[in-house]
Amino acid sequence: MTETSMTSPEKCGTVTLIGRPNAGKSSLINALLKTHALIISPKPQTTRNSVRCIYNDGNTQIIFTDTPGLYRADSRDKLGIFLNNSILDALEDSDCILWLIEADTRKLKPDDLEIARILPKKIPVILTANKSDKADPSEAFRLYETLYQFAGKVPVSAKTKRGIDALIQAILPHIPEGEPLYDPDILMDTTEKFMASEIIREKILMLLRDEVPHCVAVIIDDYKSPEEYPDRKKLYIRASLITETEGQKKILIGSKGEMIKRIGEVSRKAIEEVTGIETYLDLWVKAVPNWRRNPAALRRLGYS
Repeated sequence: MTETSMTSPEKCGTVTLIGRPNAGKSSLINALLKTHALIISPKPQTTRNSVRCIYNDGNTQIIFTDTPGLYRADSRDKLGIFLNNSILDALEDSDCILWLIEADTRKLKPDDLEIARILPKKIPVILTANKSDKADPSEAFRLYETLYQFAGKVPVSAKTKRGIDALIQAILPHIPEGEPLYDPDILMDTTEKFMASEIIREKILMLLRDEVPHCVAVIIDDYKSPEEYPDRKKLYIRASLITETEGQKKILIGSKGEMIKRIGEVSRKAIEEVTGIETYLDLWVKAVPNWRRNPAALRRLGYS
């Protein structure tokens, strides 16, 4: 037998995560990739874009897609419609789907019924119970099995990394043979500008909590690396923080500018940790009335 014939075939496929808002989808992907790749927050519906993260192990590449939580969007909520459509597109393009639930779930909610309704029937779905370090998921598993016929059930804990290896093993049979789509050094299929905007938005959610809900967007107006400008030794980022009202703008700025200064400090440190480059971060706050219902504003913010 030749060396070539003994080598296992390459496998490459896409796995999409879906679940209630704040079920821990982003935290689970971070645990799978063993790094902080995605924005996480105690607030629900933190994720706004379907972001692809790349897992590599030997001859296997798995492209995990984190999706926003389902929105109950009316015809005026253009952002909600965009997010829901992005979920449907990601599900249809999957080789396998992880339906992430919380291990202590004892009652189904309308979100669960809607997820069961939109799942593609021909794609295997693995029921994944997060936070299983805090609760026995047996009852939750029985509850969800009344909604759907699953290809597998796996208890995990994104926080303690419990069950992560078992989850990978449950996914592998559904990953088709194929050459890798990404270089093994690539962690996310996104740009540095996008990562910077997500880091800033994460820190806003962390610092403001319930004071400013999901009415804040971040636009990177300027992103200049030291390589582009040899006379500068720092990464230069200018970003606009978009709110819907003047009141929200005042909260972001804070008394005597203390809040925007704090947002800038923690965001800059996080960006420097990711890029490894000393960073100058310039933040501006702007009010754009009802931007979430304005198609032109949504296009500029990348939600189109």
